Amino acid sequence: MESGTSVSRISIQVSLSGFSFTVSDGAGVRRSPWLSAEKIFTTTEFQKRYDSVEVSLLTPKFTLVPGSFFNEASARETLAAVAPLRDGDEVSHIGIPSIGAELIYSNSLDESLSRVIPQIVLGKDGSVAPVLPEVYYLLRSLDACPEYNKIMASWKDGWLHLVIAEGRSLSLCNAFKAADFTTAEYFIFLCLKQLQLNPEMSSIFFRTDISPKEEMSLYNYFKAVGRI
Repeated sequence: MESGTSVSRISIQVSLSGFSFTVSDGAGVRRSPWLSAEKIFTTTEFQKRYDSVEVSLLTPKFTLVPGSFFNEASARETLAAVAPLRDGDEVSHIGIPSIGAELIYSNSLDESLSRVIPQIVLGKDGSVAPVLPEVYYLLRSLDACPEYNKIMASWKDGWLHLVIAEGRSLSLCNAFKAADFTTAEYFIFLCLKQLQLNPEMSSIFFRTDISPKEEMSLYNYFKAVGRI
């Protein structure tokens, strides 16, 4: 969002350890650090209403299926084949028209922030934003990326969410258990090697914060490291 616009937007990311947010309005773009759960009631930005509110949950419980093969009746069975689901876990789905696929996911994690925050941060019309999986926004960001090799990632609380596309073709959409950033890098480079993509000719973009040390580590291999 360009500075000077009168449209106000807030994008909130939620995980087991807390949350962060990005606000875009007439004053420009402001990003928060990662904040703990008790900050939700004292965060000034949460006491306002916005033209657009987005809330994402970094859930690793998701899978993509071609839209033509999607069957709502078997959505739970499809997700259970690739992600561990408990008996009480809720399963939802949302279409991704740009890639002709349906994203099946579960927001049932051991946290409550994703249920509380949408009730606090409202749209100007009083609307409550849906909570969508983090990978939904990674997939959505592909269209706005001018690079041919599109590498989008989020890493928090031991999970790497990774989406890779070549041109308009989606090559990978997955979550990897990565307790530290070195392990996250391992999976990134492993996927690039399997797809025969050269990191020196590619840029990587993160939706979550990474430290200066982690950013410099990536710069040793990629032509650019960005934030979306």
